[in-house]
Amino acid sequence: MGSLNTLSEIEAAEAELREFLADRVSSAAAVREHHSHGEDTHPPGMPDLVCFPRSTEEVSRIVEISARYHLAVVPFGAGTSLEGHVAALRGGISIDMRQMNRILRVSPADMDAMVEAGTTRKQLQKALENTGLTFFVDPGADATLGGMAATRASGTTAVRYGTMRENVLGLTVVLADGRIVHTGTRARKSSAGYDLTRLFVGSEGTLGVITEVTVRLHAQPEAVAAAICAFPTIEDAVNTVIEIIQLGVGVARIEFLDDRQVGAVNRYSHLDLAVKPTLLLEFHAISQASVDEAARMAEGLAAEHNSLGFQWQSTLAERERLWQARHDVYYATRALRPGSRVLTTDVCVPISRLAECIVATRTDLDTMSFPAVMVGHVGDGNFHVQCLLGEDQLTEADAFAERLVERAQSMGGTCTGEHGVGSGKKKYLAAEHGEGLEVMRMLKRTLDPENRMNPGKVLD
Repeated sequence: MGSLNTLSEIEAAEAELREFLADRVSSAAAVREHHSHGEDTHPPGMPDLVCFPRSTEEVSRIVEISARYHLAVVPFGAGTSLEGHVAALRGGISIDMRQMNRILRVSPADMDAMVEAGTTRKQLQKALENTGLTFFVDPGADATLGGMAATRASGTTAVRYGTMRENVLGLTVVLADGRIVHTGTRARKSSAGYDLTRLFVGSEGTLGVITEVTVRLHAQPEAVAAAICAFPTIEDAVNTVIEIIQLGVGVARIEFLDDRQVGAVNRYSHLDLAVKPTLLLEFHAISQASVDEAARMAEGLAAEHNSLGFQWQSTLAERERLWQARHDVYYATRALRPGSRVLTTDVCVPISRLAECIVATRTDLDTMSFPAVMVGHVGDGNFHVQCLLGEDQLTEADAFAERLVERAQSMGGTCTGEHGVGSGKKKYLAAEHGEGLEVMRMLKRTLDPENRMNPGKVLD
């Protein structure tokens, strides 16, 4: 779908934008193309203009001008989204937030930080050095905090520290008419009015443009231990996870890789893991004794499920290498079939159905004509499938992805645990939310009556 605006509307808007943005607004084809897609297989959409604001006030003026000329608005962060979130399906203005990357405040006493939306998670981590604090939400990409809030992202540590839903305390948001709204307070709890922060977390730019984020910080754990554990079968590995969670073992990370994913990681990250279904585990506590106790319990449960033994990562360098390899699985997978397109999808199911869902999914994948790997944050029931596709295999992969979602939803799960809906998964929301979907449409119509805020995403 192309632009719905006339050339005169676009030119007039560009002229007004240049009055205060100067060369930070572009209509160049190369710039527009870069902002037409993320890291996904969904159809791209070229914006008519791309703006690079440096403040909330500039974003507000951009959105005001977009309203005057009836232009769509699409927020753009690091461009790492996987469900078509940043494609400008109706043209309009792509607002690139990456020049808004200041750390506005770090408060060690209150264990929170306020950042501009274009700040990446690694930039925040660097700013927290020597504070004794950290921010634990870690999607594989070095995504922006605004994008992470917009998609309700999570990562390897969600099993203990939660997702962006639990770690965003407040937001600054520019609404469709240019008004600036501040949500939340720095207090640890509040019962004052509707929870607008949670409304915008996960809204994917369809209700407003997030410009500032206040996040919860956590103390660096005093004691840490990490281990690798291989298993003969997928069932053995995942049943170990289920028991670890059900028994309340204090695990901070528990990641699953199938044998094909392990092979890819070995080649890309130069590791020598056993090419078997594998768990990566990490334990955090305030004392070494507590870490040792949790680790012993997990090791015993794994042994009951035929594990091949724990391989401990005893030094900081070994742990960092291990988790960097986990974060690089997307690139490791792509290297299996250079030049292929990668369809990446995710679902999340109740922990009691996890083994059943993963085994059924692997059985389904083994009948496909394309190679595929599985990896997941299995401690909270979430796993991902990456399909490596030739030009004639996208239809087959789309059919598989639909079966995967239907399987997860039939088990009481969700069509996406962390990737978000975008344009790719909105067709599954009616089955998941029922009448709740119409309530979402009512909210959308109230806040964005002209449907200009990231149109074509989440809701039609």
